[in-house]
Amino acid sequence: MTVESHPLEPFLPAGATILFLGSFPPPRARWSMDFFYPNFNNDFWRVMGLVHYGDAQHFVAPAGRRFNYEAVVEFCRRAGLAFFDTASKVRRLKDNASDAFLEIIEPTDLGALLSRLPHCHTLVTTGGKASEAIPVILSASHPVILSASHPVILSASEGSPPAPVILSASEGSTPREGSLPIPPPGSFTDLEAFGRELRWWRMPSTSRAYPLPLAAKASAYAQLWPEPLEL
Repeated sequence: MTVESHPLEPFLPAGATILFLGSFPPPRARWSMDFFYPNFNNDFWRVMGLVHYGDAQHFVAPAGRRFNYEAVVEFCRRAGLAFFDTASKVRRLKDNASDAFLEIIEPTDLGALLSRLPHCHTLVTTGGKASEAIPVILSASHPVILSASHPVILSASEGSPPAPVILSASEGSTPREGSLPIPPPGSFTDLEAFGRELRWWRMPSTSRAYPLPLAAKASAYAQLWPEPLEL
């Protein structure tokens, strides 16, 4: 099976404070623009439209069936949003866009991305596959200090933050007991890694295959901005 290299360059605008990390772009035949979350059937840009403009169609091009690339990029620059994925090289086990059949061959060098984002304090993974990759990436890099875990929404209860945990590369390359826990969807974990304090949010997937209404997904993502952005 063919190994695919990531087809997009990281989008890392100056001053970006939030880095969104998905899994990997879908096959190019499914793209409606040359940018992240390009599949017109993925609701990421509808979620952004609802959260920031109260309109799920805000980033849909007037002609329809595609997103407005220029409007999306302008918004991301003004809002300080950076984008890439948790995988730099993958193998598709089936010829579709499903994360279930995506094999990560080369994880992304997260430290290198963050070195180009000096103001970034928030990581956001947008789905299960991307979220599962974060403990692997971090545990293989260097020690990570977990300071607190905070379930916020879409979880049964808030619970109590765990005591600090120190993770090291010797703990292996796959998440397991004692490694960095993955937050429930709609929740975050505070940690120290790559020489800075970071808040890692795990958000629900914006794929329409994820069984959550669009409005509920927007409510989860809205937590990233306690105060409205000045757009």
